[in-house]
Amino acid sequence: MKSVLITGGAGFIGSNLIRFLIDKYKDYRIINYDSLTYAGNLSNLEKISNKNYFFVKGDICDYSLVKKTFEKYKIDTVIHLAAESHVDRSIKDPLSFAQTNIIGTINLLEIARTFWGKDFLNKVFYHISTDEVYGSLGKKGYFSETSSYDPHSPYSASKASSDHFVRSYKDSYALPVLISNCSNNYGPYQFPEKIIPLVINNIINKAPIPIYGKGDNIRDWLYVEDHIRAIDLILHKGLIGETYLIGASNEWKNIDLVKYLILETDKLLDREKGFSDKLITYIKDRPGHDIRYGIDASKLKNNLGWKPLFSFEKGIIETINWYLLNNKWLKNVASGEYRDYYKEHYF
Repeated sequence: MKSVLITGGAGFIGSNLIRFLIDKYKDYRIINYDSLTYAGNLSNLEKISNKNYFFVKGDICDYSLVKKTFEKYKIDTVIHLAAESHVDRSIKDPLSFAQTNIIGTINLLEIARTFWGKDFLNKVFYHISTDEVYGSLGKKGYFSETSSYDPHSPYSASKASSDHFVRSYKDSYALPVLISNCSNNYGPYQFPEKIIPLVINNIINKAPIPIYGKGDNIRDWLYVEDHIRAIDLILHKGLIGETYLIGASNEWKNIDLVKYLILETDKLLDREKGFSDKLITYIKDRPGHDIRYGIDASKLKNNLGWKPLFSFEKGIIETINWYLLNNKWLKNVASGEYRDYYKEHYF
């Protein structure tokens, strides 16, 4: 039985990944290790009923608890997703990002190395990262696995550092590692501090939609289900020691994205076309705001046979419908601390 530790499994990508793996690999033991911060929510996984699924509430910076988890469940596979991930929060509180994203990753690496000893057969440490480590693109070109690192925010700098530590454990200790860097994800269960669920939530509630600067920044969007299938392929067929970039070639200016979300969400809410346009509110741009991200995923496509199944238009409709059908979930996660943060940061 493969024993898979998934860090950050109660979050957006993690919970989608756990549901996928449990459905596909009935004989895998899945251990969800999550500290349940504001973006982690066990209700994301409340429908799971599987004797091979276990939850451990803990911080990846807690060396002792992580070590005990490895020992108790005899972990042979790590999929490391746990991270502080919101750029705006990183600008406000960079130390917490350094602690979780750098020290937490080193904890996991060191415990995996010492627990596995020199027996790396059928072991793998898979580190999930972001395209933001590469900085900002101009009007042309794409990120690839050979792009230079050039992070511009405390978040991307902390992720870049964690990537370097993962590679250093490969080179220094022969630890069997995999790394993937993905573009912006969207889909069900995403916390509404990220732009797509934030905009959908504000359209539903007729609240102002904050747009940094003129909304000219460009992002490459990846539906979470396509990302999960890529993770599955890389985990099982990826070449140990390699890095793979994951992107769906769906580049949108932020302002165009928002207007498209307004168009489709108003339609599904039976509102008049353009009803929510008045909610768009331009605010001061954030420091170090990267202009454009774009990914060349040809290595993943050519070597492992992956391709996205969701067009952006299809993925967006799936996403909007999910949030409309799960408005109770949305209200629950968008209360309390998040409301205070939102008011302080945007308005």
